[in-house]
Amino acid sequence: MLKVENLNVYYGGIHALRGIDIEVQEGQIVSIIGSNGAGKSTLLNAITGIVKPKEGLITYKGNEIPRTPHKIVKLGICQVPEGRLIFANLTVKDNLMMGAYLRNDKKKIEEDLEKVYQLFPRLLERINQMAGTLSGGEQQMLAMGRGLMSNPDLILLDEPSLGLAPLLVRTIFEIIEDIKKMNKTILLVEQNAYKALSIADKAYILEQGVIKKEGIAEEILQDKSILEAYLGKAH
Repeated sequence: MLKVENLNVYYGGIHALRGIDIEVQEGQIVSIIGSNGAGKSTLLNAITGIVKPKEGLITYKGNEIPRTPHKIVKLGICQVPEGRLIFANLTVKDNLMMGAYLRNDKKKIEEDLEKVYQLFPRLLERINQMAGTLSGGEQQMLAMGRGLMSNPDLILLDEPSLGLAPLLVRTIFEIIEDIKKMNKTILLVEQNAYKALSIADKAYILEQGVIKKEGIAEEILQDKSILEAYLGKAH
């Protein structure tokens, strides 16, 4: 579904991503794990056109993707950004509708809104509340719901558990698995390596802009050296 080949990204003189190759098959959860500053968010931003790579090829369903973010959203790719970036001064419902701003299929938008409320009942309870007054966990749910409102086939989740209490982290990961069951494909960037590997089909370990290891998530979870390097405090 998604293929990234020889991706190189620079920030000024800093070589942030070095020859990255990844593949995401339809229906999978693929996790990218790595420490802070490894280049995980940069990779997602390059896929969604926010960051311009110096070289490399990104194809989606066999075609090279455009470099413009709104055209990439129209293809069926959405990114739920790190830090949520919700519209604090808009209501929960208005935030969700912002996710559908490129769509004009009104009946389907209403159906998708219902699906989001089923997935996140808390948002339905807060429908007219200002998004800035929500708790961190509720804001994360809102950011994910807003992403789903673009009707994506591929969802890029950037650090969905960041800053959340352990109980909420568990809830968010259960919801990610529920989203997969809605025939969505998920590329997950996550510092909580244990959780990310436990729900993923495939995983990549990113270190200082380089893919150090890739494989079946379950097998990586059994690798003692990985456990020591990345899972020390994760579970």
